[in-house]
Amino acid sequence: MPLTDVKVRNTKPTDKPQRLWDGGGLYLEVSPAGGKLWRFKYRVAGKERLLALGKYPAVTLHEARERRDAARKSLTNGIDPGEQRKTEKREAAGKAANSFEAVAREWYEKQAKVWVTHHAADVLRRLEANLFPELGDRPIAEITAPDLLAAVRKIEERGAHDLAHRVLQVASQVFRYGIATGRCERNPAPDLRGALTPHNAKNQAAVRLDDVPALLRAIGDYDMIGDRQTGLALRLLALTFVRTGELIGAQWDEIDLDGAAWIVPAERMKMRTEHVVPLSRQALDVLREIKSLAGDSRYVLPGRNPDKPISNNTMLFALYRLGYKRQMTGHGFRSIASTLLNESGKFRPDVIERQLAHCERNAVRDAYNRAEHLPDRRAMMQAYADMLDALERGAKVIALQRGRKQG
Repeated sequence: MPLTDVKVRNTKPTDKPQRLWDGGGLYLEVSPAGGKLWRFKYRVAGKERLLALGKYPAVTLHEARERRDAARKSLTNGIDPGEQRKTEKREAAGKAANSFEAVAREWYEKQAKVWVTHHAADVLRRLEANLFPELGDRPIAEITAPDLLAAVRKIEERGAHDLAHRVLQVASQVFRYGIATGRCERNPAPDLRGALTPHNAKNQAAVRLDDVPALLRAIGDYDMIGDRQTGLALRLLALTFVRTGELIGAQWDEIDLDGAAWIVPAERMKMRTEHVVPLSRQALDVLREIKSLAGDSRYVLPGRNPDKPISNNTMLFALYRLGYKRQMTGHGFRSIASTLLNESGKFRPDVIERQLAHCERNAVRDAYNRAEHLPDRRAMMQAYADMLDALERGAKVIALQRGRKQG
């Protein structure tokens, strides 16, 4: 006799498993613990097999009958529903392993080992907040340029144009990793060139080259409106053009005044590779004066608490006080240095890029890379400091853009 909803609902567990048959191979198994599971009993090549159809009450009697009928139809077509389910599970597992999220997390785990903590956190947040909700469960090989564009345009719709470009860059790296590991055949990100709204990276603003002389003179007079250490910190940032965080965290045991070198340890570098900053005569003068102000602190730029460095915003707010809000940031000194050095024609691009610590390098080369191009970099850093001095005294930028390229 077929089962009814009332009988299924009211059947109580006993000390032994119970089977309540409905018909056509369908039955409800009631365990001594009270669990109720729908099963379908069938035969293939004379062998009895069982197929689980779901738990009651999540799967109702009506739904269990529909699943039984679908399984019987598969049998009629010569397909074993149990084997069909295993195949579907394998395919689903394969798709999950090759989904955009799976590939992205695998790429991230490898890259994060060489990134500083805050950069790794930024990348993961961009993935989890912007790409995974839209593309995460899709097989990476099936994602097209329009799919990717739809995801980043949602970021643009929030007015976050700079973020949209950054997220697209991250996506491109994930696709390149997917190609390398055989999970997809092409990277759709380059197809979106020109499809996003152009943006200005306001958080990395830099003054025009023609305005650099005035900026340098303003920094030189900073102690008229602020403390001497902050003014010196701005000058040192201009002379070394390191990342702001690298200067803020600088400690005296990293700096060799006699050897005219500052070695930034790997753990504080964006690319997790030790970086040498040759110190010009001007930079050494600044450091010696800072040393006289720093007292016994281990930090080059101690804050009010000498056991901690100045805050991340100290130099940015100092630029605000000088009248450069939205016009100049700490990162802007790197942009200025890159432009002046490249346009001077005196230094090879690879020397400039190495000093900017832009190069992603092979770990095998790390033993000697910190000294890569070091003689040329020493000469360049001194020439750049002299260039800034000349600009501060009133030299025209165009006059500094003449000269012979070093071979």
